[in-house]
Amino acid sequence: MADIRDLAERLWTGNLTSGEAHPVTAQFREGDEILPGVLFYKGFASANTIDTGDALVMLDTGAVTDTNALHEAVRKWRPATPLAAAVFSHHHVDHIFGVGPFEREADEKRWPRPLVYGHAGLAANFDRYKKTRGWNAAINVRQFAFPVARFEWPENYRYPDVAYHDRLTFRSGDLTFELNHGRGETDDATWTWIPERKILAPGDLFIWAASNAGNPQKVQRFAGEWAAALRKMCALGAETMIPGHGLPIFGSDRIREALTDTADLLESLESQVLALMNAGAPLDRVLHEVRMPEHLLAKPYLRPVYDHPQFILRNIWRLYGGWYDGEPDNLLPAPRAEQAREWVTMAGGIDNVLARASALQAEGNLRLACHIVEFAVLAEPSSKEAHTVRADVYAARSKLEESSMSRNILNHAALASEQGKRDLAGEY
Repeated sequence: MADIRDLAERLWTGNLTSGEAHPVTAQFREGDEILPGVLFYKGFASANTIDTGDALVMLDTGAVTDTNALHEAVRKWRPATPLAAAVFSHHHVDHIFGVGPFEREADEKRWPRPLVYGHAGLAANFDRYKKTRGWNAAINVRQFAFPVARFEWPENYRYPDVAYHDRLTFRSGDLTFELNHGRGETDDATWTWIPERKILAPGDLFIWAASNAGNPQKVQRFAGEWAAALRKMCALGAETMIPGHGLPIFGSDRIREALTDTADLLESLESQVLALMNAGAPLDRVLHEVRMPEHLLAKPYLRPVYDHPQFILRNIWRLYGGWYDGEPDNLLPAPRAEQAREWVTMAGGIDNVLARASALQAEGNLRLACHIVEFAVLAEPSSKEAHTVRADVYAARSKLEESSMSRNILNHAALASEQGKRDLAGEY
């Protein structure tokens, strides 16, 4: 098995790329004791188990696909120590499904069942997931390139036994677990501090990539409050940080640098967006005039390998300005297909439009080519030639994207056109 400390060192120093250790791919599912009494497990997300001296406490518990492997890893490490508690850092499904085997085990051995701790907002988000199963299946098929026919969104959730609002502290054995709320990727985020061990578990407030504060298909994120939470963590002097995704970071100086740089990135983007909004700029100007802090995005722990920084701008706009983009023709628009037919007619027909889209692709202007070819397919959705050009354009565009989220969504459009559709997950 790979040595996690060695991999973490190589990733920090740039000798292991974020692509080789992508924060949202399943790796290191065997479990590795990174400190005495601390088992690190990384499936799609990380799940970390702490031996408190008389019981175990888990900080996040993995996805459905991790349930059995995580239990096996923990039991290989600590065969007979009961699980006393689990902390859900937030409601996302890659963090919340590993408690079941430990509950069944507790019933069989007549141990107390583990208590699940989480923010009070978890329940409402689980309820929302139940209302939007079809929607969440579709958007995650696009985002992660899951197989359309086989992927289903979960229906049942483990609600917390103990819910808190701002802060909550509990003890297990020799250790204190300080739970803190901070809105960031979600409105129910919890970061955990274990002072006796100087261990910080930020959940998805730190993920070894540019913060997932944009995500075009998901609910609101909170860049400014996210940065504020990171600065609170900076003041603690943590010596080990076990993120919600990606590898651990060891050493107080490195942890402080990583948290500070992440906060700086979010604050830079938010302050620039707000400055333009306060000047009355529309969203289009925000998207193309904000200057990306490239010196931060070049850091090995802030590379935009998952979310795209431009998506973050949109979420900041949505938080402060709502859905209206400032363009009056978009306020009460005509159907997009009707607009497309009019533009195609004015262009002299679909052949001219497709020729122009192909020419733009050849020139390397794939961004504009996507707009042009989309109008062609909207205007004539049964045109095989239009779908052929669309598939080529989006496939080429997707290959240029560092962000896996962008790459997968764009490639999904290409795959759909190969089947004569604009989308597979939504079947249109």
